[in-house]
Amino acid sequence: MTLDTPPLAVVEPTWLAVCTLDDLVPERGVPALVDGEQVALFRLGDDTVHAVQQLDPFSGAYVMARGLVGTRGDVPTVASPMYKQVFDLRTGECLEAVGATPQHLRTWPVRVDGRTVHVGHPA
Repeated sequence: MTLDTPPLAVVEPTWLAVCTLDDLVPERGVPALVDGEQVALFRLGDDTVHAVQQLDPFSGAYVMARGLVGTRGDVPTVASPMYKQVFDLRTGECLEAVGATPQHLRTWPVRVDGRTVHVGHPA
């Protein structure tokens, strides 16, 4: 006997215009409030934009936008300004926990429409 599982519903996020691409300096972070949550936006040199939680999970401070942008191979990263843990900007995965138990960052989908940066949040 086989059970047919219905396909999972794909929930399209609601897109919120947050700023313009020109408001973001390449390789620097900027904090933003998205649907009541603090988010850190990062514009990379190729004009892609990533959004991660502003809350540093290791220190409990809202400082991730002040982190150091870099790369690990071809992976764009941000290092916490507090204890220097390194996170993948695309997935939020902790790549270097600096001796602590890895904790990951929440991420948000981002799209750039014209020069407007939109951050997605669940409907």
